[in-house]
Amino acid sequence: MLDELREDIRVVFDRDPAARSTWEVVTCYPGFHAILFHRVSHRLWQSGLKWLARLLSHFGRWITGIEIHPGATIGWRFFIDHGMGVVIGETSVIGDDCTLYHGVTLGGTSWSKGKRHPTLGNGVVIGAGAKVLGPIALGDGARVGSNAVVVRDLPTGSTAVGIPARILDEESKVAREQAAERMGFSAYAISADMNDPVVKAIHGIVDHTAHIDGCIAYILEELEKLGVKVEDERATADKFDPEYLNKIVD
Repeated sequence: MLDELREDIRVVFDRDPAARSTWEVVTCYPGFHAILFHRVSHRLWQSGLKWLARLLSHFGRWITGIEIHPGATIGWRFFIDHGMGVVIGETSVIGDDCTLYHGVTLGGTSWSKGKRHPTLGNGVVIGAGAKVLGPIALGDGARVGSNAVVVRDLPTGSTAVGIPARILDEESKVAREQAAERMGFSAYAISADMNDPVVKAIHGIVDHTAHIDGCIAYILEELEKLGVKVEDERATADKFDPEYLNKIVD
């Protein structure tokens, strides 16, 4: 258990640039406190001391604002960022190296006594406010966008966004993320079909930029085939000043 706790502390520094010291993590991070409470309560649950396990879990919820049922199975290096409002149900199974942001729910969709909560593979990331419901499985490395509602299995390495969640195809996802990175921000976890006009406008800009980039790359490639030197043009096309976008927004 001590080895697990050491890893739980270390992973905070890997995934939260705001973490400055071990003392700060141990004393000021509710996500770490919630995991600590769960490590103990889960062992009590497995030992048959279910009431005591629930009592300790309830106390942890009161302290941290994070509710983890002591029956849930959680792997190594689990990280909850901010954490307020996170709910993890009894039959949830979480693999190694997973990350949950605040407001995430791993919930059930039935009143049956059996398996009714999600199973997360290794390296899964679930954005703020997302709901993953039912006895479904999220493959290794899957990502769930903020406020998405997932009710079906996700393949390994996939990204799901929206309500209900849909899986982004790899080509459009890569093009969008590359364009967003060049523009100075990340579009990860924002769904184009959300009913937010600002989100839709941002995605319209990003998608248009990605399309233009593709057209320019194709034109330069064809010019090179004709013997035209386009090194300077390629260098110009690869440059983007994020401050220019800020001026447009202002």
